[in-house]
Amino acid sequence: MGVTGVKSAKKRNPGIELLRIISMLMILTLHFNTHTGTLLEIGVPATGVNIFATLTESFSITGVNAYVLISGYFLSTGKAKPSRLLQLICQVYFYTILISLAMMAVGTYAVDMGSNAYKLVEYIFPISSEHYWFITAYVIMFVFAPVMNAAVDKLTRKQLRAVIFGLLTWFCFIKSIVPVLFPTDHFGYDYGWFLCLYLIAAYIRKYDLVLFYTAGKSAIVYAVSVAVIFTMSVSLHYYNLHFGGFAHYSEVPFNLNFFFTLTGSLGLFSFFRFFRMREGAAADIIRTLGPMTFGVYLLHMHIELRDRWVDWIANVIGDIPYDSVAGFAIHYIFTILIMFMAGIFVDFICKTVFEFVGRIMHDSRLFKMIRHWDETLC
Repeated sequence: MGVTGVKSAKKRNPGIELLRIISMLMILTLHFNTHTGTLLEIGVPATGVNIFATLTESFSITGVNAYVLISGYFLSTGKAKPSRLLQLICQVYFYTILISLAMMAVGTYAVDMGSNAYKLVEYIFPISSEHYWFITAYVIMFVFAPVMNAAVDKLTRKQLRAVIFGLLTWFCFIKSIVPVLFPTDHFGYDYGWFLCLYLIAAYIRKYDLVLFYTAGKSAIVYAVSVAVIFTMSVSLHYYNLHFGGFAHYSEVPFNLNFFFTLTGSLGLFSFFRFFRMREGAAADIIRTLGPMTFGVYLLHMHIELRDRWVDWIANVIGDIPYDSVAGFAIHYIFTILIMFMAGIFVDFICKTVFEFVGRIMHDSRLFKMIRHWDETLC
């Protein structure tokens, strides 16, 4: 069950699917660091665990952009079918409602919807209410996909490049060098930045653009970007601690639309475009797991789970050792892997249910109408 790629007889590229898996592990890392509160804090001296968490954050902040680039790369082929959007929405409701019912059944439900009307709205309208902010931005990007695809098809290469440069100036370049917060800057956590990434991926796909020339140079771009993000974060924290100032700018290196976050994402994406995995059992496993990673996001970022999953896993494998870098690192690895595997398992159930419903309702009037929409609108 995935939100990108076109289901066809052609096999998925295992390199891109591996990037999808790695990107989701990166996203889990970002949320783990946030939940544990181990990132550098303005005005507070850094510990070894803070430095380690900041390093993992620097490596992982590119994951969200990379995931969106994959989506844009495939959706820009003009295959943004209505059925896929409906499938995505149904998948969101599957997680939003079914997980809540399961938690009610075992008595771990935390939200009293009877006394909190807004929480009820978040379940009834999970996309409009940003129950999952990523889904809200992604759905808007998906709806705009046919419009952007038409523009990519009609614009000349020079015109498309100018549009992308203009958007990057607005969303990325200026905010990356000006140390103040702009009211229009949402740090890349909105559909505007997703539309920009979509056009970048569409440009790469249309012109078969070879970024950074080789896999090795692509890896270097990623590594240098990570090093700059980490160095800036630590240096700005140190400066603020001793001299004050740069309180806002200290967080900018970890914004999705920061310049070096973008270059790191492009380096990562470019590396896996070059990457060639040998056909065999490993490639088949990667192809199976890649499309299911979206379920990992929907599970661990469910409103009832996103502030609790780290603690629940800690209750099983032991408390988080904040006084030991090695102990913290081991706990972090096990926590991320456990959550990832749990998400894959739940998405396997979701995929099985959807396939069963698809077989049962294949000849229904509703499914015939949806297939007609696919044929006439795409």
